[in-house]
Amino acid sequence: MMKSNPIVWCEIYVQDIDRARSFYESVFQMKLEKLESPGMDMWVFPMTMDKAGVSGALVKMEGFKSGGSGTIPYFYCDEIATELERVVAAGGKIQQPKMSIGQYGFMALIVDTEENMIGLHTPPKDMK
Repeated sequence: MMKSNPIVWCEIYVQDIDRARSFYESVFQMKLEKLESPGMDMWVFPMTMDKAGVSGALVKMEGFKSGGSGTIPYFYCDEIATELERVVAAGGKIQQPKMSIGQYGFMALIVDTEENMIGLHTPPKDMK
């Protein structure tokens, strides 16, 4: 029996950590916290250990490139339109505007300042 969701952490690799941190803090209206980790510059998203979902960090590390869309982390939003309004002003791009995903709510895709594709997700009202 699985005790938690199968994914427990994600890292978003960046080339310019200050620019990336500014983008994520602006779009999601949150503060990231520096995590001391040898050989990398890491800024962690807020997390609560006893809540559902996963957290992660922005990471700048020699030899690891940003960009591409092989894996797409999705960020929870109360209302996607709110975060979408901040994306372009923060230096990002809207790849897929808000769209319905039926019984699962709504989603959108954006590209951050480091060319990483990330998703935005709002669950249906009865799941919030």
